[in-house]
Amino acid sequence: MVRTPCPPPPWNPAPRSPYPYGSERGFAYGSRPTESREHRHMAELNIRDDRPNGRLEAFDGDTFVGVVVYFVLDAEPHALVAVHTIVEEAHEGKGIAGALVREFYGIAAAEGVPVVPLCPYAAVWAERHPDEAPVPPSDVVRAAKRRLKATPDLW
Repeated sequence: MVRTPCPPPPWNPAPRSPYPYGSERGFAYGSRPTESREHRHMAELNIRDDRPNGRLEAFDGDTFVGVVVYFVLDAEPHALVAVHTIVEEAHEGKGIAGALVREFYGIAAAEGVPVVPLCPYAAVWAERHPDEAPVPPSDVVRAAKRRLKATPDLW
């Protein structure tokens, strides 16, 4: 028995798209990508600045889910100083801490003041997002550390 190769298909397949998922929009089969659970959650997140109490709070509906505790350097040099970032245990891993810190930097930018990330989470976030988190001047960092040391019971 002699085997012969199969003839080519009778149709001309469409040329390959330069996009990785095959359509000109970059989505598989022309459909939109599914929205992640985290992204849906973030769309429902409500962040409120409680400036008198030094708290940037996140709520999922009416449920408190996280906070950045901070203080304001009112005297020269002016700055917002992040001291703690806390997310409720049941809501960890959903991007809430990142959303809070991003919002904190946005508030500072709108006010034209630097952020001093004394909170370890905020400091790591700032290192990972240098385009959104400019490095504060060293004199501002020193002033923030002096203030924190002078009033540790407040934070």
